[in-house]
Amino acid sequence: MSRNVALVFAIACGLAVANIYYAQPLLDALSSEFGITQSSIGIVITITQVCYALGLLLLVPLGDFFNRRRLIVIQMILSVLALIVVGTAPNSTVLFIGIATVGLLAVVTQALVAFAAALSASSDRGRIVGLVTSGIVIGILLARTFAGVLTDLAGWRYVYLVSAVFTLIMAGILFRVLPHYDHKRESFSYISLLRSILMLFVQERILRIRAVLALMIFTAFSILWTSLVLPLSAPPYSLSHTAIGAFGLAGVTGALAAARAGRLADRGLGQRTTGVALILLLVSWLPISYTNHSLLALIVGIVLLDLAVQAVHVTNQSMIFTVRPEARSRLTAGYMIFYSIGSATGSIASTSIYEHFGWNGVCLLGAMVSTVALLFWSLTRHLH
Repeated sequence: MSRNVALVFAIACGLAVANIYYAQPLLDALSSEFGITQSSIGIVITITQVCYALGLLLLVPLGDFFNRRRLIVIQMILSVLALIVVGTAPNSTVLFIGIATVGLLAVVTQALVAFAAALSASSDRGRIVGLVTSGIVIGILLARTFAGVLTDLAGWRYVYLVSAVFTLIMAGILFRVLPHYDHKRESFSYISLLRSILMLFVQERILRIRAVLALMIFTAFSILWTSLVLPLSAPPYSLSHTAIGAFGLAGVTGALAAARAGRLADRGLGQRTTGVALILLLVSWLPISYTNHSLLALIVGIVLLDLAVQAVHVTNQSMIFTVRPEARSRLTAGYMIFYSIGSATGSIASTSIYEHFGWNGVCLLGAMVSTVALLFWSLTRHLH
């Protein structure tokens, strides 16, 4: 797999995954427009993540069943329609339907990751997965910056309408660039295909362990990013959407961690990388807790947290892709379902905790989840 094709994969992944993160810095705007309380507005993120999990279960495994190139392009085109629905939503019901569909179809990102892994040589797979995942990291974080700037310039609806245009352009590029790769397809039914995901969890211990780690690190990730808009948009800061979105730039260093972690996994250092990253994740909540006193401390915390989460995430994927090559789409689906459950849990918990216990409560929750993740890794690191 050439580096240029890998870069196209990375850009497509970033664009697709951004669609489910645009709402995070816009929660206060959505709350005002549709009359949803601050304690409940996290439901927007939760709906997206729950439907993303459904997409992982129902759509990603089809990559082991049908032509991946065709599936990817079709999902991108359907995403365009869903984004237009969100951007033109007249009420909260239509908004929720549109945002749910966006979440369902955003799993094209994981179809691209599995496709990239299938096209890579085994000695180079960690590096390629790391490169493609770095596109995802940048997409997640720049989504907040893009959404913030565009909301201040033209209103939140244009965030989704402009994304629809970009997604349509990328669908055309992928149609031209994606290779005609015909892997050996499984011969069983769709129901059997879905059932086999459960069997992979039963049979592969490394998948079980790494999926649980994914759940915990992305719960922590979502605890920070879903609720961060609330203290930053309130006094004493009262920052604009552009300024709040700009904090996503601080986390782009996580993309560097993603690429580096993949290389370390190729060298057999996945466990060590995981341990160091989880320690950094726990430490990150200390500077984050000083957000109300210092934005510089917040930036330091964001860098540490994003670097840690992405290092563990890429290491997880690199390690699970070493087993069952014929089932990479299903391995991806099973693993990412736990990622999505973690993201949804963190979103709904953090806005509720913020409403009742403020920012210190949010940070304590994040630190507790990070501690559990570190303890779980230390207890299971010899079981792979």
